[in-house]
Amino acid sequence: MKLSAAGPVTLSAVDLVNHAGPASLEIVVPARNEARRLPGGLAALCQKAAGLPLPATILVVDSASTDGTSDVVRDGPRQPVPVRLLRCERPGKGVAVRAGLLATQAPFVGFCDADMATDLDALDTAVGLLTAGHPVVIGSRALAGSVTEVRSSAVRRVGAAVFRAMARKIVPDSTDTQCGFKFFSGPLARAAARPLRTAGFAFDIELLANCLRTGAALTEIPVHWRDMAGSTFSVPRHSAAAFRDVAALWLRSQGSEELHEVPLRKVPSTT
Repeated sequence: MKLSAAGPVTLSAVDLVNHAGPASLEIVVPARNEARRLPGGLAALCQKAAGLPLPATILVVDSASTDGTSDVVRDGPRQPVPVRLLRCERPGKGVAVRAGLLATQAPFVGFCDADMATDLDALDTAVGLLTAGHPVVIGSRALAGSVTEVRSSAVRRVGAAVFRAMARKIVPDSTDTQCGFKFFSGPLARAAARPLRTAGFAFDIELLANCLRTGAALTEIPVHWRDMAGSTFSVPRHSAAAFRDVAALWLRSQGSEELHEVPLRKVPSTT
């Protein structure tokens, strides 16, 4: 599934919950049918964000959910940081993240998954690197120092390995394009999201490639990642589309600037 270059997305009005003044960091949380998992994840994220050295706002993007995902934000308990809700009428994780990033205004932005599979302690490292001038900071489960708790099947693990190999043809030297924990300079993220065409789960690869084309370097950090129950990614339903998207991105990349000359920085574990 693709977006046009202009990226038409039908959105409802933005609901404001606990909205306060301008934030220095906006965190996008794409959520499709996450009424069950979002309450705990959102509470944990808000609690962590409240302790960061920058004022933060959370933006939940309801990706055409058919359950009570939006109600979790509208009717949930008051959080220690402002929470905004944006409803996306078209499904697709890439659609939701793109809409969320383009709705931000902060100097620093990022996104993480609704299940908070990546331990939120990584936010401290990410914010420190962003404020030190690193334009793109992404979690990688493949770095030394990362801890992964995986419960997936052998078929899914093999598919993931093939997917990573294909992704590295487009974003060379990145060890993990698919970890749902990515943070950016705000202007860079918005510029990279604007032409985004990939609507499904492979959107991360295009987003990172767009950042690389500007000359920005990627900085990878180790993370503690848990394979959470209830993932919206289904191997039977989504794998074929994801592989098609990566193949299409590779074909398009052949007419673009070479990406391998952009440096990649890896941050060692502090533990």
